[in-house]
Amino acid sequence: MLAHPALRLLLSPLFLAQGLAVRHRASRLPEAEGARAGVVGDGPVLRLLVLGDSSAAGVGVAHQDEALAGQLGRALAADFTVQWQLHARIGATTASTIENLRRIQPSSFDAAVVALGVNDVARQVPLARWRSRQEALTELLRARFGVRRIYLSGVPPMGRFPLLPDPLRTMLGARAEAFDAQLAAHVRGRLYLRHLPFDSSLLDPAMMAEDGFHPGPAIYRHWGETVATAIRADFRPSGSRRSEDTATGK
Repeated sequence: MLAHPALRLLLSPLFLAQGLAVRHRASRLPEAEGARAGVVGDGPVLRLLVLGDSSAAGVGVAHQDEALAGQLGRALAADFTVQWQLHARIGATTASTIENLRRIQPSSFDAAVVALGVNDVARQVPLARWRSRQEALTELLRARFGVRRIYLSGVPPMGRFPLLPDPLRTMLGARAEAFDAQLAAHVRGRLYLRHLPFDSSLLDPAMMAEDGFHPGPAIYRHWGETVATAIRADFRPSGSRRSEDTATGK
């Protein structure tokens, strides 16, 4: 772990060179094509907002149907009529996401799924500032958009990204762990927040996009199903089979 300031300063030209090379290679893939809002399913209405960075924007797959929003909508469609919107872009940070949300027309959502952190880590945002910006984002979602439940996707273990060379991989991996720990701490005691840790077993190079940095279809599918499970537990339709089983003790 490259924690000593003098060592980090000594290696900073190398980090810069490696970072520029990684940015060039990772930026080759476009955001997924397809609609960024829609309605899917049959059941009680669930108003869903998905926001974040390139992973939320579907970089690594061709169409939004294969990306997070599409996978999530499909996983929830058996229980809800999902009215969903996607606000995500390549390079988004927590700060830029807050700015964008302040510019769009306010509306009401039941649930919001947030996928942020990788760009904050890469841009060397101080840990305390990351935490304060996450708190500001949470409050904005609740105050401006009336979000009842917010699902914070865990910061992925960047130390396992195939694209990243050492020592950049080691440094970013350590920072990503620290950022995710702060995200988990931010959730504690707040019943309207959920922290959904990233499943590191998914970072098999064969499951990632061709750039070795973004998710591939299998990761997006697992991610969508994981978030859907959490949402379903909080917004379980009263007439669903799952609710009936719970009520009868099955």
